[in-house]
Amino acid sequence: MSPWTVAAAVVLLLGSHWTAYQHGRSVEHADAGTAAAQRDSGDRLAETLGERSARDKEQRRATAQEEARAHGHEEHQVAGAGAAGADAAGQRLHDDASDFAATVSCPGTDTGAVARGQAATRAAMVLSDLLARADARAGELAKAYDGARIAGRQCEREYDGLTK
Repeated sequence: MSPWTVAAAVVLLLGSHWTAYQHGRSVEHADAGTAAAQRDSGDRLAETLGERSARDKEQRRATAQEEARAHGHEEHQVAGAGAAGADAAGQRLHDDASDFAATVSCPGTDTGAVARGQAATRAAMVLSDLLARADARAGELAKAYDGARIAGRQCEREYDGLTK
């Protein structure tokens, strides 16, 4: 495998991570817009009719909280699926890099060429290890960010449900 193949694989991995992230954001924005429109239209109608009682408010609040929890659960599932896909792509890339590092060698009788081949093999192994660690850390950070973002959005939706 050439360095261009490895570079292409890295670009492919980064592209797949970015695509999964953007898909999750677009789903979140679409769901939030729909929920806000439904909530706003229902609130305006209730205000114009003057039928807001304490019991109706409490029911709406409970419903909003339950919807926020359900939506948060769905977001966790979408994020988990995206993370699983990214992990699989990262593992394939790591396997390819390991295979590349293992195949780099310079057979022959020229001791200088053999020494250069061994140095290239060591360098390829180090790069393969660095790639694996960087990819694993990026996955950990992405999962932590997704979890914090989803929890924050759920908290916002529940708070909005309580204050409306």
